[in-house]
Amino acid sequence: MNNMSNIMKQAKAMQDKMQELQKKVENTEVEGTAGGGLVKITINGKHQASKVKIDSSLVDKNEIDVLEDLILAALNDATKKVSENMNSELGSITGGLNLPPGMKLPF
Repeated sequence: MNNMSNIMKQAKAMQDKMQELQKKVENTEVEGTAGGGLVKITINGKHQASKVKIDSSLVDKNEIDVLEDLILAALNDATKKVSENMNSELGSITGGLNLPPGMKLPF
């Protein structure tokens, strides 16, 4: 019975760590870029954009389509980095567990 108690304590500790990690990731900001840094968008871990920076060299009425494509690419880059950050942080917590292949947390 002692073994089951230890497992439950470990599960609770992991759940607490995962909640703490989720809050940390949600408050982390990442910057996505496109066009060699000419367009930058900052988003948080909740995938909410908080800042857009467009280099003045891009502002041309005849290039609206290009500008829109660069903004979209920068946003997608930032979103990808948020996901990578979450996977990396979760991997640091679950790395010590010998989970069966394909099993992911949270359950």
